[in-house]
Amino acid sequence: MAQAAKNPVVQRKVIIPNKHGEKLVGVLHETESPEIVILCHGFWSTKENNTMVNLAVALENERISAFRFDFAGNGESEGSFQYGNYWREADDLHAVIQHFSGANHIISAIIGHSKGGNVVLLYASKYHDIHKVVNVSGRYDLSKGIEERLGKDFMQRIKEVGILEVKNKKGVVNYRVTEEGLMDRLSTNMHEACLQIDKECRVLSVHGSADVIVPVQDTLEFAKIIPNHKLHIIEGANHGYTSHQAKLTSVVLDFIKAALQENKDITS
Repeated sequence: MAQAAKNPVVQRKVIIPNKHGEKLVGVLHETESPEIVILCHGFWSTKENNTMVNLAVALENERISAFRFDFAGNGESEGSFQYGNYWREADDLHAVIQHFSGANHIISAIIGHSKGGNVVLLYASKYHDIHKVVNVSGRYDLSKGIEERLGKDFMQRIKEVGILEVKNKKGVVNYRVTEEGLMDRLSTNMHEACLQIDKECRVLSVHGSADVIVPVQDTLEFAKIIPNHKLHIIEGANHGYTSHQAKLTSVVLDFIKAALQENKDITS
């Protein structure tokens, strides 16, 4: 109890502008450690997603600071929601990393779930300044998984009407997909990007064996091409790790703590 009073974890909202002048809103779990981990949510999600919150709390319990934020057009952040935007979200992540790098923090790792997993890998392929990356259930082939959301003949229909609406079970429109957004996704080549990741960059990919949204085969493809790669498949876990949050947290935390210990050994 005395320890908690002495070193309280402060959670506070932080607003960071991206390069387009949009305000990105996030929650900083601030410990006394300069080490910080950045958490990236998935498609049509927010920083309040269970996986984001649980990982941030687990990190703070280990006295590692964490920051979970909303990409532009999602959650509390400014901007309009766009289908696609993979590279643009990697640039949002860059704005966040620049902010904390300039505020006496050391970015020890970046973690992304689902689409966020793609974003952290794209970031690593472009910027080469973060050497610990965790890809949780990212998709290898971005041409897959579209028909499930947009229906059959989506390409023909979007060319005819210019925009497709994705509705929930009650018929309410969740979001709209433009031809530009669709082509952005289809032109994002994860294979080519992953070939650009530095050998010094350690990548952990975690995937659930029962994931029906992004098949576990996708993570096996990442394992083939990312040079410094560790793979962990969680048996029985679905895409959202609904019944496997504790296991996911344990796997990710072990990877990050081992990496931090390595850094201490090198510098000591």
